[in-house]
Amino acid sequence: MRNILLDAGPLIAAFSPTDAHRGDVEGKLARYSQGGCRLLTTWPCIVEAAYLLAPPRRYELLKWIEAGGVIVYPFEPTHLADMVRWMQRYTDDRAEMDLADASLYWLAADTGVTAIMTVDRKDFERYRLPDGRSFEIV
Repeated sequence: MRNILLDAGPLIAAFSPTDAHRGDVEGKLARYSQGGCRLLTTWPCIVEAAYLLAPPRRYELLKWIEAGGVIVYPFEPTHLADMVRWMQRYTDDRAEMDLADASLYWLAADTGVTAIMTVDRKDFERYRLPDGRSFEIV
């Protein structure tokens, strides 16, 4: 079974009828679920998406997550030290790694899963995991 990381952008697109990425994201979600893929995310991605979605879309997202639409990986406070280090490494005058991205970076490093559904291609194309691997943007 293939695992795919899910960033906040696709979560927003899937539940926002006016999002420019909605059709593409819905198509991918349908293909991956029919193909037996598991979607993995973190709480920072959910918080970001829920914050940016207005009610009632926010509630639809949370109910979808509750129903098992995505597996949510928790992390411990001790993991924040690594995340802060990576955020500092990938933040400069041109771009910033936010906590949601850092949490997915941590999840990839922890699980070995590098396939990611994101609308932030530019960010995830520049990130390199501690072992040198890059993300596979799907």
